Amino acid sequence: MDFDILSLARFQFAMTTIFHYFFVPLSIGLGLSVAIMETIYVVKKDEMYKDMAKFWGKIFLLSFAVGVVTGIIQEFQFGMNWSDYSRFVGDIFGSLLAMEALMAFFLESTFIGLWMFGWDKFNKKVHALFMWLVVLGAVLSAFWILVANSFMQHPVGYVINNGRAELNDFSVLLTNPKVWYEVSHVLSGAVLLGGFFVAGLAAFRLIAKKDSEFNLKSLNLGLVIGLVGALISVGSGDLQTKALVADQPMKFAATEGLYEDSGDPASWTAIGLHDTDKKETTWSLEIPYLLSILSYNKPEGSIRGMNTINEELIAEYGQMDYYPPVKTLFWSFRIMAGSGAFLSLVALVGLWFSLRKKTLLKMNWLLYVIGFTLFVPFIANTAGWLVTELGRFPWTVYGLYTMADSISPNVSATSLFISNLIYFTLFSIIGGVMVYFVRKEVQAGPYDRQEKEDKESKKSDDPFEKGAFN
Repeated sequence: MDFDILSLARFQFAMTTIFHYFFVPLSIGLGLSVAIMETIYVVKKDEMYKDMAKFWGKIFLLSFAVGVVTGIIQEFQFGMNWSDYSRFVGDIFGSLLAMEALMAFFLESTFIGLWMFGWDKFNKKVHALFMWLVVLGAVLSAFWILVANSFMQHPVGYVINNGRAELNDFSVLLTNPKVWYEVSHVLSGAVLLGGFFVAGLAAFRLIAKKDSEFNLKSLNLGLVIGLVGALISVGSGDLQTKALVADQPMKFAATEGLYEDSGDPASWTAIGLHDTDKKETTWSLEIPYLLSILSYNKPEGSIRGMNTINEELIAEYGQMDYYPPVKTLFWSFRIMAGSGAFLSLVALVGLWFSLRKKTLLKMNWLLYVIGFTLFVPFIANTAGWLVTELGRFPWTVYGLYTMADSISPNVSATSLFISNLIYFTLFSIIGGVMVYFVRKEVQAGPYDRQEKEDKESKKSDDPFEKGAFN
C-alpha cells in the first residue's frame, strides 16, 4: 500500500511538473524572441518588426499566463503530498523561493504590464527595454528555481539539525557547480524552444500562403534564434553529462544502459535492449571508443556499471535498491541529444534555402518539416527533465533524503487518486484553452486582427451606431 501511495504521489508530481515545464521555457524563449524583434525595430525602424513583436507578443502573454497558473497548481503538492520533504528542505528552499518571488517574479510581472499597455505611451527604446526586463525577470526566476534543484542533485551549504537540512552558507549554494550546468542547459533549451516555436508557426502560415513577407522574416529570425539555442544546448549538455561521471555515476551509467563495467576504451551504445529484472543488457549496437571520448575527451578510460555502483551505494548508505528506471533514462537521453542534433540540422538547411525566397516558398516539404519542429523542443525538454529527476532515484535530495521518507504521512491512496483525476482534467482544460487561443491568434494573423480592431474602434465612435440620434 505504501508503494501505491508513493507511486501515485510521484505520478502526480511528474504530471504537474511536465505540464508546467511546457510553458516555462516557452515563456523565456518567446520573451527573448519578442525582445529581439522589438530591438531590431528600434534599430532599423522597420515597422514589420514592430508588427512581429506585437503578434508574437500576444502568444507570449498566453504562455506566461498559463505558466503562472500551472506553477501555482504545482506548488500545492508540497503541502499535500510531500510535507515531510518540505520540512526537511524548508530552511534552504524558503530563502531561494523568497528570492525568486522578490527579485524575479515581481520584476517580471511589473514590466510585462507596462509592455502590454505602453505601446503608445512610452518612447520606443524605453518600451523595448520593458521586454528585456521581463526576460531578465524570467531568467532570474529560472535561476533561483534551478539553484534549489541543484541542491537536490548535489547538496551543499547545509548542516543537519534536528533531522532537517539547515542553511549555513548561502554563497556555497550559488557556487554549486551543478547550478551553472543546469542554468546554461535549461536556458539554452528555452532559447531553442522559443526560436523553433516562432519558426514552426511561421512555416505553417507560409504553407497557407498568408502574409508571406511577415512570416518569412519570422521564420528566418526564429531559425537563427533556434540554431543558437540548439548549439549552446548541445555544448552545455555535454559538460553536464561529463560531470555526472563523478557526481552521479548511477545516473550516467543508466543513461548509457551499462549494467557491467565497460572495457577500456569504452564503447558507446547507440541503441540497446535491457532486461531490468536480470540487470543486464540483452542486445546492443555499439560504437568503439566513443563513450570514452564523450566522457573524458580522449579515446581511453572505462566507466563503472550499475551493478558495481549499486554495491558501492549499499556499502555507503545501506541496503536499498538504487537502480533508476533504466529504459526510461536510456531512451530519454537519446531523444534529448538526438533532438538537439536534428534541430540544428533543420535550422541550417532552412536558413540556407531561406536565402533564396522563391525556392523556400515552393518547398512545401521543407516548410512542413520546419513546421513540425515546433513540437520537437517540447519533447526534448521533457526527456531532459526525466533524465534529471528520475536519474536521482531513490533520492529526493541526493544521498540525504529518500522519496519514501518525503511523502506526507497522512495522505491516502484514495485522496491521491482523486487529486490526480482533478489535476489531469484541469490540465486538459487549460491546455485546450491555450491551444484554442494560440490557434485563433495564428489564424487571425498580424494584420487581419488589427484591421478588425480598427473597424470596431471606428464603429464604437460612430454616434449613429451608438444610437445617439434615435
